[in-house]
Amino acid sequence: MRNHSITIRGHATSISMEDEFWECVRDMAKEQGLSIAAFVALIDEERGTDHNLSSALRLAVLKWWQEKAAKPEF
Repeated sequence: MRNHSITIRGHATSISMEDEFWECVRDMAKEQGLSIAAFVALIDEERGTDHNLSSALRLAVLKWWQEKAAKPEF
C-alpha cells in the first residue's frame, strides 16, 4: 500500500491505497473524461460520512468492475 498525494478542490490530501486500485481509479477517470483529481473529488462529494476516502474509492472500483462484469461483452 502506498500513499498517493492529490489536490482536491484546492486542498492537498494523501490517499493510502494499493497500486492496483489506483490504476483502476485512473482508468475510471479517463473513461469519464476527467482528471484524477476531478474524479476523486466526485467520489469525495458522494461518500458522505460512512467511509473514509480510500474506502470510498475502493468501493467505487468494486462497483465499476461489477457493472463491467454484468455487461455481455465483458
